[in-house]
Amino acid sequence: MTTSKENQLFESYTPRPHFWDEMATHTEGVFRPHYESVVQFLQQLPLATLHRKEELAKELFMNQGVTFTVYFENEGIERIFPFDIIPRIIQASEWSHIEKGVKQRLKALNKFLKDIYHDQNIIKDGIVPADLIVSCPHFTREVANIDVPFDIYVHIAGIDLIRDSDGTYYVLEDNLRTPSGVSYMMENREVTKRLFPDLLAECRVSSVVEYPILLHRNLKALAPRAVSNPNIVLLTPGIYNSAYYEHTFLARSMGIELVEGRDLVVTDHKVFMKTTRGLRQVDVIYRRVDDEFLDPLVFRGDSLLGVPGLMSAYRKGTVAIVNAVGNGVADDKAIYAYVPDMIKYYLNEEAILKNVPTFRMQIEDDRQHTFNNMHNMVIKRTNESGGYGMVMGNKATEEELEATKKAILEDPRSFIAQPIIRLSTVPCLLGDSLQPRHVDLRPYALCGPNGIDVVPGGLTRVALREGSLVVNSSQGGGSKDTWVLES
Repeated sequence: MTTSKENQLFESYTPRPHFWDEMATHTEGVFRPHYESVVQFLQQLPLATLHRKEELAKELFMNQGVTFTVYFENEGIERIFPFDIIPRIIQASEWSHIEKGVKQRLKALNKFLKDIYHDQNIIKDGIVPADLIVSCPHFTREVANIDVPFDIYVHIAGIDLIRDSDGTYYVLEDNLRTPSGVSYMMENREVTKRLFPDLLAECRVSSVVEYPILLHRNLKALAPRAVSNPNIVLLTPGIYNSAYYEHTFLARSMGIELVEGRDLVVTDHKVFMKTTRGLRQVDVIYRRVDDEFLDPLVFRGDSLLGVPGLMSAYRKGTVAIVNAVGNGVADDKAIYAYVPDMIKYYLNEEAILKNVPTFRMQIEDDRQHTFNNMHNMVIKRTNESGGYGMVMGNKATEEELEATKKAILEDPRSFIAQPIIRLSTVPCLLGDSLQPRHVDLRPYALCGPNGIDVVPGGLTRVALREGSLVVNSSQGGGSKDTWVLES
C-alpha cells in the first residue's frame, strides 16, 4: 500500500500489551478487518489535514455550544466536551450481540421495578434480599402500587459497557433515572459528517439521527388523554445544570416545550403549563430533575426545581413521567449484582451480557476477599456516579486504602468492589501521534409500547489521560463518534 510520507500514524501505532485493542492486533502492522477501510482512507491524509479537521471540530462544538460543566472547588467551569476525530468502529455482528443483551436486560429491569413496587415476589422468593431493597436510598415508598402506562418504568436507558482483555463485553452499570450524553452522541455524528462525509457513506455506517423521532413517538404513546396531539414538555433544573445543553438540544429536536418547575402548576390533580394564553394541560413530562426534587410536598421541602402537587397528579394517572419515579432502586450498584438473577427469574434466560464480578461489602466473605486484594480492586460507592466516590486500588496510596477500609467497615451497605477490568483501547489522535486510549460505550435504548429500540452507536467515552481507566468527562475524559457498520 502506498501511503503519504506526511502520515505515518498507523505504521507507528502500538497497542498496549495485555489489553484488547479494537483497531490493531498485537501482530505488528495487522489491523482488524472492520477497520481496514478507515485506516486506508486516513493514511492518505497529510498530518496537517488531520490537524485542520481537529480544529474544525473544536470550532463546530464551540459554535453549537456543546459544553458540559465541571464542578471544581465549588466552582462550575464550563468546557467544550473533548472530541477525538478518529471514529470507534463496531462490526455488525458485535452490535447484534450488544443489542440483544441490552434488550434482554431492560425487559428484566422493567419487570423488576414493577414487581418491587407492587407484589415484591422477587423478595418473597428469596432472589433479592429484602434488606438490600429497604436500605436503598432510592427505593421510593411514595410510588408503591402506582400503575404506570404499559408497565414501562425505564423509558430511556444508557447501559454502560466495557470490554475486557479478551474482547468480551461486560455491563458496567445501568443508568435508569435520567441518563445523559445522547446529545453528544448525535453532535459527534454531525461533526463527523462535516469532517469525513465520503468515508461515512463508503463504510455504510448506521444512522443515529432517528433518536429524537423514536423518543417523541414513545412519549406521545404514554399520554393519559385520548388526544391526537398531547402536550409533552421537558422539565429541566435550569441553566446552571451541567447537562442543560442537552436539555435544550432534545427539546428543540422533538419540537416540545422546555420548562422549569416554576412554569408548571397542579390544579385538581392535573398538571398545567403556564402560557400567555392561560393554562394548558400537560400530558407527559420528560423530566431531567432527580426524584428528590420533583415535588416539595412529598420529597425535599426545600426544592425549588419541582412542582408542588406533581406526585398527586402522577398517582391519579393524569400525567406520565419519564423515566418513572423510583427507578433509582434498580440503579443501585449493590442491586446491580443481582441483575443476572433477575433475568433468570423473570425471563427464564441466561444473561447475554455479563456483569462485572461484584463483591458486596455487606457480605463478610466478599469484604475479606476485597481487603486481601485491594490493589487489584476498584471500590465504588453504591449510589455515586460520574466517577465520584471511586477508589482505584492500583493507583491509591496505602493511606487512601486504609481510609477506604475504615469507611467500608463503618457503612458496608454503601460500597461494592469489582476487579479492575483491563478496558479495551482505541486509537486517538494526540498531537502528532496516534496513541491507544481506554474507552467504554453507552448505548441508548428507548422502551415504548411497541418494544425496545437500541440506537446503533451510542456514546464512546475516552480516558484521554495516558494510562487512565476513568472515562467520565468530569474526570478528564472525552468522546468519539461510534460507527456501527451495517454489514
